[in-house]
Amino acid sequence: MNWGFVDRYAKSLIKEAGHKIRVSFFNQIHIDSKADANDLVTNIDRDIEQFFIKRIQTDFPDHKIIGEEGFGDKVETMEGVVWILDPIDGTMNFIHQQRNFAISLGIYLDGVGMLGYIYDVVRDDFYHAKKDEGAYYNDERLPQLEKVAVNNAVIGVNARWVAPNRYIDHEKMIGLVLECRGTRSYGSAAIEIAYVASGRLDAYISMRLSPWDIAGGMVIANEVGAITTNLNGEPSHLLGQDSFIVARPRLHGDILKNYIRLIK
Repeated sequence: MNWGFVDRYAKSLIKEAGHKIRVSFFNQIHIDSKADANDLVTNIDRDIEQFFIKRIQTDFPDHKIIGEEGFGDKVETMEGVVWILDPIDGTMNFIHQQRNFAISLGIYLDGVGMLGYIYDVVRDDFYHAKKDEGAYYNDERLPQLEKVAVNNAVIGVNARWVAPNRYIDHEKMIGLVLECRGTRSYGSAAIEIAYVASGRLDAYISMRLSPWDIAGGMVIANEVGAITTNLNGEPSHLLGQDSFIVARPRLHGDILKNYIRLIK
């Protein structure tokens, strides 16, 4: 596999898709909800996913594709080359704010992340990485992340996980919120992972994410020394929903040991 060629191809495809999304701001957007009334999808999500899939299937017919909107393949194993795509991560932000959303793409070989991309479409901020060759913010190489203690950390976490919920002991989460330097929530998992990789956040935590939310970001984050697992400390699940944490070294272990208790 010529990964340099695939990398150039994917970047070109993502930039073209970003242009299509920006143009869509001037057109009517049709909004639907999925199983959850707040889990929104638009005609633009669907159109962009189909744009990616048509091109990838034409140019790489032996590759498999997992897409959030369901237009890809039915993938039951990570064998071979698998593209994992979220055409618009942060659809609610896309609808309400026309910012704070991203295209997220990860390309995996036999379950190993080879290429990762997060494109903040409105800001034209492009985070990308190739396995063992470092991670980049636009054309600037990102440095390796240094260790940080909880009391000096800014952590990305949705407020719903600090309220009573069926996934996690919220009292321990309250302790984390009180002891860390600050919290942020941007409404896009891809952007928050990119912010950890680039040092704008020190950790990001979620109880429930899908493969397309994290696949691209994990490749980028791992290249700068961030640790990515589920909240049991196990490798993240790329064929179904799972909890998720990405954090700087040391901070990852501190959070899991002292502030996380999952509700079985």
